[in-house]
Amino acid sequence: MQTRTAVPIPSPRLPGTLADLILPESAGARRIARDIALVVAGSLVVALFAQIKIPLGFTPVPITGQTFAVLLVGAMLGGWRGGLALALYAVEGSFLPFFAGGASGWFWMLSSGGYIVGFIPAAALVGWLCQRGWNRRPWILAAMLLGNAALYVPGLIQLNLFLPANVAEAWACADVWQCGLLPFIAGDLVKLMAASLAVPSGWALLDRFAAKPDTGAE
Repeated sequence: MQTRTAVPIPSPRLPGTLADLILPESAGARRIARDIALVVAGSLVVALFAQIKIPLGFTPVPITGQTFAVLLVGAMLGGWRGGLALALYAVEGSFLPFFAGGASGWFWMLSSGGYIVGFIPAAALVGWLCQRGWNRRPWILAAMLLGNAALYVPGLIQLNLFLPANVAEAWACADVWQCGLLPFIAGDLVKLMAASLAVPSGWALLDRFAAKPDTGAE
């Protein structure tokens, strides 16, 4: 009788998001309850990271932890749940102190409200891509870059509407690009790289638990 050396068996094909692996899909009311819980949890994660705020004296837009949380929530929950989580966050922040630094209000009345709108397609896009295999290296970084770019489109459009004609005198930044984009590129790169590392690390950890050694004997 010979004993074979234990070898890991490749884990089965994993679902498109970490949330689906951690909380396996069920049927009927349980599935609906699970999805609602994930959407609410995602919105609260973004609200928590929004409290990390670093004001910049030359622009009305602060540095926050929101971008990291938005990208991470999208990758964790997938397309439609990620988008819904950020839509819920926009509604929550209208009544509760969930926006940057404990702020609240209707997003269309805030100079940085366009970024809050942009969080929705950003999370949805990242989640949609992750559900299609972009949640592993090296594609995860590309997904995060695309999601990060998506949030700037409505963000810059709305910010431009709020900037006064004498913006240089009011905020010491010459235009919408200097007020709402250029100062944040370096920080956003750090945040999206952190999110890009967190997601594959989560998959690697779960892959390790999913692998089972074969200890059979002949």
